[in-house]
Amino acid sequence: MALGKYSRVDGKKSPSSYCSTVTLVVFVALCLVGVWMMTSSSVIPVQNVDMSSQNSKSEVKEQVSESNESNPSSENNESIPKQFEDNPGDLPEDATKGDSNEKAQEENSTSQNSNTPENTSDNAAERNQEENPENKPKSEDASKTEIENGEEKTEDGDSKMVDRDSEAGETRTDSINNSGSQPNTEIDKKFDSDETEKKSEENTGIKKDGDEVDGQIEVDGEAKDLVPNEVFPSGAKSELLNETTTQNGAWSSQAVESKNEKEAQKSSEPNQEVVYNWKLCNVTAGPDYIPCLDNLQAIRNLRTTKHYEHRERHCPEEPPTCLVPLPKGYQRSIEWPTSREKIWYHNVPHTKLAQVKGHQNWVKVSGDYLTFPGGGTQFKHGALHYIDVIQQSVPDIAWGKRSRVVLDVGCGVASFGGYLFDRNVLTMSLAPKDEHEAQVQFALERGIPAISAVMGTKRLLFPGRVFDVVHCARCRVPWHIEGGKLLLELNRVLRPGGFFIWSATPVYQTGAEDAGIWQAMKELTKSMCWNVVKITKDKVNKVGIAIYQKPTSNECYEKRSQNEPPLCQESDDPNAAWNVPLQACMHRVPVDASERGSQWPEQWSARLEKPPYWLLSSQVGVYGKAAPEDFSSDYEHWNRVVTKSYLTEMEINWSKVRNVLDMNSIYGGFAAALKKLNVWVMNVVPVDSPDTLPIIYERGLFGIYHDWCESFSTYPRSYDLLHADHLFSKIQKKCNLMAVVAEADRILRPEGRLIVRDKVETINELESLLKSMHWEIPFKYSKDNEGLLCAQKTLWRPTEVETIAYAIG
Repeated sequence: MALGKYSRVDGKKSPSSYCSTVTLVVFVALCLVGVWMMTSSSVIPVQNVDMSSQNSKSEVKEQVSESNESNPSSENNESIPKQFEDNPGDLPEDATKGDSNEKAQEENSTSQNSNTPENTSDNAAERNQEENPENKPKSEDASKTEIENGEEKTEDGDSKMVDRDSEAGETRTDSINNSGSQPNTEIDKKFDSDETEKKSEENTGIKKDGDEVDGQIEVDGEAKDLVPNEVFPSGAKSELLNETTTQNGAWSSQAVESKNEKEAQKSSEPNQEVVYNWKLCNVTAGPDYIPCLDNLQAIRNLRTTKHYEHRERHCPEEPPTCLVPLPKGYQRSIEWPTSREKIWYHNVPHTKLAQVKGHQNWVKVSGDYLTFPGGGTQFKHGALHYIDVIQQSVPDIAWGKRSRVVLDVGCGVASFGGYLFDRNVLTMSLAPKDEHEAQVQFALERGIPAISAVMGTKRLLFPGRVFDVVHCARCRVPWHIEGGKLLLELNRVLRPGGFFIWSATPVYQTGAEDAGIWQAMKELTKSMCWNVVKITKDKVNKVGIAIYQKPTSNECYEKRSQNEPPLCQESDDPNAAWNVPLQACMHRVPVDASERGSQWPEQWSARLEKPPYWLLSSQVGVYGKAAPEDFSSDYEHWNRVVTKSYLTEMEINWSKVRNVLDMNSIYGGFAAALKKLNVWVMNVVPVDSPDTLPIIYERGLFGIYHDWCESFSTYPRSYDLLHADHLFSKIQKKCNLMAVVAEADRILRPEGRLIVRDKVETINELESLLKSMHWEIPFKYSKDNEGLLCAQKTLWRPTEVETIAYAIG
């Protein structure tokens, strides 16, 4: 019988008279040793120790104590794989000097590793061996060659690095330097031995679970970030690889075999598509459903609606994946500028507002159309005359030059903003849902920018100091109450030196209630250091207009006899707006020449193309260049893309495009590149992206913050074109992609377009989703793993219905 590799037989000769007896005894002993080795092979070796030296429990405890010194948390983390520990074993004391310096580091390492899936079951036998050392086999002949801390030692004292896989054949320790330890020539030899296996993975395109991928470790198919010192020792222990798991030898693991087979089946059926089952939303709001504003269950549970809490966003925990139905008789929207005067009645089939406000020339019903004479509560005889009266009263307003971006609060059907287009002014019209039936929906159908929002308990979703003008014409907002909290919110978003235009009955009527409100407003605006620039009358529309200006310095604030309203704390960020409660305080005016808000922007349209003065070369832009250069490069890029691709290659009839939504705007370069077209762009900066929205406003554009895991605060069928630049690949890591696509379908008009620039795999997945909704794909292109897709929505709606319980009244 051939002797085992790790066995040794005494070579001492015996007399011939008892040779056969000794031979028989030796043979039986070797058989027993062989049987023991075969039965013990299932136990993962921890550390081969000369058991003859462990004749008492106290000696065993000393060995365990030495191991615990290198990992003091092992008692509380018994599930930690031993290949991630740093056990000195039988090394001399001086070989482990400096271990205590890494004690905290090792504790962090083991605590992080204790949560990995591999740790749940792999080394149960090993733990049993450590917890019960007296149960270890005590055969001295079992092995004289020791494997200590990743080195194989032979009898003559030579050692070599042992390269072994984990028990599953998957987890490998490939990157010593990630722990911060110094380069190691012994470990480099181990790296060389892995090259064949790595090349095999590259050729097959399959990576093992646990392999490092671009600074991440893939665990159970999910890439996770590498944590420094998570796996490997450092400092004096950088030469120790504590891999103590078994080898695979010639056999691969079941996990690898199964994974490879699933990958092979998937690759052999490239045309197999996932089946998506779309359903029609059954909700009380019907074709006008806005998930975050029509969560009736959440609204019913509100303790109070005193501050219009019922008009604020209440998003469901899980966004809907159903599709919103179309109004009966829906047809393609009328093109701008005709749409400013009339829209199809069946597209927004609501007549209540015409009945209530028809005499004020808001909206009228005329056959198949709803018509808009251009009036409003404060400008019955037309918005243009009213706009010109404001300009004549305060020439410094300079519509379309100094004043470019306007916020219209309580906008009605947005005729004020609709006619400001004639003065090169971009207006964000804002009103709560259903306060006046479908007012924001009317505005959007007319081709006028608008958003459903309310001045309630939270900040508006805009940065601080961005609007050139804020306008309120009988907007029904009680500015004077509760310490002027709502007016102070306007102060936050108004640019220093900007104007607040207030046209309401307290300005020009003398009734008791109006007189009381006027007096309260006089006191409040004075304490806010707002200067009353002009109080004038529009004789045609027979209304009064008060025009205030925000200060450009802090001098007035410092001279106030009373600190009311108080100044906000220095730590209060005026740009923070996502779900931030309102506060009754004022932010200081920036005075540093390099700070945004200390100077007025360039006049329109120079501000569109020129980097803002407060973008400094010392700042790094989103794309890695100096901020001003980053800004200019982005603008040049989108000019090329729009000119050479979007306008010529997409088969888009841009004369039919009016309302555009850029879902991931960065600097607003896409919107700026469309400046010569008759469109407006709502720029969205996702809440988890760099906050570049102030830059967008500075260049004379506008936008809003949003989280695309939730529904957008707009009506269905609001936009003619959606644009998403590398958005979907990012949000699909945290959002339900099917729900995001359903939201895109909700806010896009039938025959509208979606343009997506993203990674090829994301483009392919989106294509499958869109085709399942019967969208058409007129254009698709890919190169170097980057893709471009243009899709067109159709009139198709599913027949199967899904009832959304929280949206049923």
